[in-house]
Amino acid sequence: MDWFSDSDYWLGRLVFQRLVAVIYLTAFLAAARQFRALMGERGMLPVPRFVARVPFRAAPSVFHWHYSDRFFAGWSWCGALLAAAVAAGAADAVPLGAAMAMWAALWVMYLSIVNVGQTWYGFGWESLLLETGLLAVFLGNDDVAPPVLVLWLLRWLLFRVEFGAGLIKMRGDRCWRDLTCLYYHHETQPMPGPLSWFFHHLPKPLHRVEVAANHVAQLALPVLLFTPQPVAGWAALAMAATQLWLVLSGNFAWLNWLTIAPALAVAGALLPVRPPSVPAPSPLWFDILVCALTALVLALSYRPARNLLTRGQLMNTSYESLHLVNSYGAFGSITRIRREIVIEGTSAATDGPGTVWRAYEFHGKPGEVRRLPRQFAPYHLRLDWLMWFAALSPAYAGAWFGPFVERLLENDRDTLRLLRGNPFPDAPPARVRARLFEYRFTSRRELRESGAWWHRSEVRTFLPPTALSSRHGRR
Repeated sequence: MDWFSDSDYWLGRLVFQRLVAVIYLTAFLAAARQFRALMGERGMLPVPRFVARVPFRAAPSVFHWHYSDRFFAGWSWCGALLAAAVAAGAADAVPLGAAMAMWAALWVMYLSIVNVGQTWYGFGWESLLLETGLLAVFLGNDDVAPPVLVLWLLRWLLFRVEFGAGLIKMRGDRCWRDLTCLYYHHETQPMPGPLSWFFHHLPKPLHRVEVAANHVAQLALPVLLFTPQPVAGWAALAMAATQLWLVLSGNFAWLNWLTIAPALAVAGALLPVRPPSVPAPSPLWFDILVCALTALVLALSYRPARNLLTRGQLMNTSYESLHLVNSYGAFGSITRIRREIVIEGTSAATDGPGTVWRAYEFHGKPGEVRRLPRQFAPYHLRLDWLMWFAALSPAYAGAWFGPFVERLLENDRDTLRLLRGNPFPDAPPARVRARLFEYRFTSRRELRESGAWWHRSEVRTFLPPTALSSRHGRR
């Protein structure tokens, strides 16, 4: 180790960069497969309308200069190909400057998507990917040892992610303080996974242990990141283990994996595996860039740091349009009751004794009660997540739910691709309605007797039967 770099972190950097590249790949694939229905030219929240009213300086993106669905698709697929190449080691097979350019291109390409993504990209893990991806640019490649300053910036990022999440819980819902939040959370989280039913049915004392362990992982261990090795490494490894527990218990897109990545970078010093060849001293221009990045991050950290100390702490907030240094946090409040919107269509123009309503099933969102929730994370099902928010309050769906229904009434191909199936393959439905249900996990006895993982009861109508002719046109 010299004053500027540390070869003991070679393995940590390798694992970190490859994992971030895989997450980039997942993010670009999700964009390529979902954008047409969500924000394409004929999407629910079209990008052309957004860039027409929002200036470039407020949301920097290549799509301010040109947009077409073909161009967006090409942009996303090129990002996926570049991410796949970096994940396969391409950035370690080229000179340092070229490797940095590859990482910078991934960052610019994904920033362009996030900044026009509107509601669909309003999740904390989007900013987290951009902030993490920026640090990956300056970690270098096999030509140089990992810069010490960037390794400390990774510790600062991991601290804000975990400590911010811990503070928002302690300042938020009382159930975090009395250790009862997981009596509900496994059942009411946005998108349960295949093991969530089993987690929910753990004994309540174990749920209290889960919450207590979460507080240790998010409030105590992050402080140890700023201690010398090996203490910092073991603390980071313990945080990574708690994130794997969350991976097993639900679907949180790539949030958990983006938390694991810097943790593994910090823990890399516990296994000081040396690189295949001795890295050359880092060039002066690289050292200057790393110092400039460090100064920039420190300057931009004032508001996120102040946010951690304020009683009115904000979750998942970006303070500038490049998402360079952000505030994070999750689940400051926990819902006790799960509600789901069930969307149905019928071929009948009017109601009658023989009217048959067929449900639209989603990939990840609970619907059919006998269907075990699936594992999709780190892939992000954006519509499914927004449907969870819409069930909490119609205000969350005000901008996009009406256009969504219109596209179902038209049998829009791109929209239907976001769903698990189309109950009207031959002709569009005449009407569509939405009903709000209360869902709960069945008990063990109910599961044995009925084969159903969920029990549901209707709460109210969310959207009355609606025909295309009774709604305003798209344009």
